Amino acid sequence: MTVANKIREAMERASWIRRMFEDGARMKQELGEDKVFDFSLGNPCLDPPAAYLEALREELDESRAARYAYMPNAGYLDTRSAVAAGLRETRGTPFEAQHIIMTCGAAGGLNVVLKTLLNPGEEVLILAPFFPEYLFYVGNHGGVSRIVETEKDFSLSLEKIEQAITAKTRAILVNSPNNPTGRMYDEASLVRLGELLEGAGKRLGTDIYLVSDEPYGDIVFDGAKLPNLFACYSRSILVNSYSKSLSIAGDRLGYIAVHPEGEDPGALVDGMVFCNRTLGFVNAPATPQQAIRKTSGLHVESAEYERRRDLLCRGMKDAGYNFIRPEGAFYLFPESPAPEEIPFVQELLKEGVLVVPGTGFGRSGHFRIAFCVEERVIENALPVFERVLARATTR
Repeated sequence: MTVANKIREAMERASWIRRMFEDGARMKQELGEDKVFDFSLGNPCLDPPAAYLEALREELDESRAARYAYMPNAGYLDTRSAVAAGLRETRGTPFEAQHIIMTCGAAGGLNVVLKTLLNPGEEVLILAPFFPEYLFYVGNHGGVSRIVETEKDFSLSLEKIEQAITAKTRAILVNSPNNPTGRMYDEASLVRLGELLEGAGKRLGTDIYLVSDEPYGDIVFDGAKLPNLFACYSRSILVNSYSKSLSIAGDRLGYIAVHPEGEDPGALVDGMVFCNRTLGFVNAPATPQQAIRKTSGLHVESAEYERRRDLLCRGMKDAGYNFIRPEGAFYLFPESPAPEEIPFVQELLKEGVLVVPGTGFGRSGHFRIAFCVEERVIENALPVFERVLARATTR
């Protein structure tokens, strides 16, 4: 046997997202790119901002000794200072460099956080629908995922969260704006969640952390503003990424921010720095860190994604689909015409439209459309969405 049982089993139930993406690549070779409408992968379609690219060029042109030498495992001090300053401005929370760890994207950051927090068998609450890799991240570090359903409109169900908390609960992982729904949790719900976690922790004699995965935090629509989790709960940890906000997914650059007014933030940061090193991430990439230092607060124009959302939502509504309008990110999560969505997704696939079954996100009866594509792809796919739905509902 060449592969461990645990890994083999995980591979068998691995991400639907990658599976559909690979199907799309094969179909494009067979049929031609103009006949395949690939909405499977949340890959940014916008170029990085010009100022970020210029900062990269400046960094490469600068002459500096030991440019690529080992750095502190938390990342460059001046970069962490710039990130902290940006958070002070946008969150109104007194962050300093010592509260920030630069990471290899949000995925690396989440693994670092979970490795630091979890004892074997401790539980992490995960809200469905969810990014499917969360289950693997928790399992990587001996934790147990407990799935908690959100409401029908994908808002927080505080009642279900409270029912799911046990003496083994170590953290709750939230993702807002959410992948796959585009739902952004409102400030009132987050305040109530913080009160719930505080009360449960005191009752059970444990510390429960709120871990917020926010790679889409700068991609919000209709003039909305992302609520500040740090004002809602003192045991909050932010994990962020520049993959979506700067369209640099391949650079794998992100950060962890530990609430400076929480209990013993220094010990948490020290643990995370240790885990960043021993998990093998060691450091976030050097050159992008320096570019970020020069362009802190920069992000792509969310209006570009908002326009794509509006185009898709109009067409899907006209075609007869039911869905919750996304408030951020770049995903739509419509209902399928039947409780079991996989056959419907396969019908779309036959006509060259690639979407991801909701089963992969822990919520069957839906499918995810990633609208971070060229507008012509949306326009050309809408007749297919309409035709396949009409065919499914007249059988």
